[in-house]
Amino acid sequence: MAPELPDSTTKLSTTAFIPDLQKEATFLPSSQDNLLNKMTDGSETAPENQYTKLRWLLTIAGLIFYVVDIWTDVLLALKYFQEKHFVWTGLTLMFVLAGLLVTQIFSYAWYSGDMNDPEEKENVPRMSKGGFAALHVFGMGIFTRYYHLLKQGFKVVWTSNSSSDEEKKAVHHKLFCLAADLSMLKLFESFIESVPQLLLQLYIVMGRSECSVMQCLSMVFSFFNVAWALVDYRRCLRRSLPQTIEMPSGLPTAVYLFYKLCTITSHILSCTLLLILNTYSTIALTILWLLGTIWAHSLKTNFCSSRSLEFLYRAVIGVILTFTFFNVKGQNTRAEMIIYYLIHSYINISALILLALFKPELMMTTFLLTVIGLIVGCSVLGLVFLVLYYLFLHPKETEPRVSDEVDGPGNNTRNETNKRISNFIQP
Repeated sequence: MAPELPDSTTKLSTTAFIPDLQKEATFLPSSQDNLLNKMTDGSETAPENQYTKLRWLLTIAGLIFYVVDIWTDVLLALKYFQEKHFVWTGLTLMFVLAGLLVTQIFSYAWYSGDMNDPEEKENVPRMSKGGFAALHVFGMGIFTRYYHLLKQGFKVVWTSNSSSDEEKKAVHHKLFCLAADLSMLKLFESFIESVPQLLLQLYIVMGRSECSVMQCLSMVFSFFNVAWALVDYRRCLRRSLPQTIEMPSGLPTAVYLFYKLCTITSHILSCTLLLILNTYSTIALTILWLLGTIWAHSLKTNFCSSRSLEFLYRAVIGVILTFTFFNVKGQNTRAEMIIYYLIHSYINISALILLALFKPELMMTTFLLTVIGLIVGCSVLGLVFLVLYYLFLHPKETEPRVSDEVDGPGNNTRNETNKRISNFIQP
């Protein structure tokens, strides 16, 4: 189902009674009248739209998760190499390199586009295209974005200034735009590297019925990286779009996170069981990826500046859709979401039935019994959290939908940062 995006820069609790306050404005003292004007014209930056010190510190936490996740995978690959498991070594490194390659390509393309736009060039670090190319060739694109965001954020949140409310609002919005770019690259990386890595390591661990410390660390940090990427992407994206309201922290964010993590976890575990039954199950996963890619292609996404990059983008969307649902285009996706999770539930149930039919002896082991319990529990809880989120906690639309979802109608201003962000896939 498509996100419902009201066009408001004030809190819901405020907009509900502003008309009544306006009727009584003539009876208010001047100081109260000025306060009312600030509330109605949105000139004061709302706290949830500020790039705070906590947000700056959380950015550092995200960077730590990203680095540790990659390094644990690299160390695990070296361990496999020492044990002469060359296939596992190659697959582990392949996922790491695939995540790095895709994120560097998109990061450089976005930097290049922004450098050609006079309005957005000031948001790009001062460096030549050759310098940017060299950084991205050596895999430093995301680190460059982290450095730029942390440097700009430090100036705003840790130093005092006397800027006007409008200037502060523009600066904070720019920071969230930078954070949204970074969060989408992290989302790409998590589904191209961390999720497949989880699938591979679970297959190895369940096949050997033992788990080393390094394997545990690799899976734990891959899981944390995915969880962080999902929440960070959702919050940064919604805060960077002026037409949207941010879902409050606490219960709504927790329910959304549990919905995503439970459905992804159950699907990864089910796919692992299918791979244990027969490694040719990879063909089924490839078909799922192709279906997601074809669906993105049929929607005629128009996210990238070149045709070849657009095909890569659709292929990445196909990977994401293999494991969880995202709104690829700005439209109501209720029917598509129902069909999607019916297919996922069918795969989860099929994995358990096939295991019971062809390898019943495995169902008696404590480890696999735990896995089966996790599949059933996460499948049910994931769907329950999904229904709760979209029925009670998802922001409701108060005005006609505007063109702020992926590839929605609008002018062809592809090089504008706000346009790029408005075309990001919607959680």
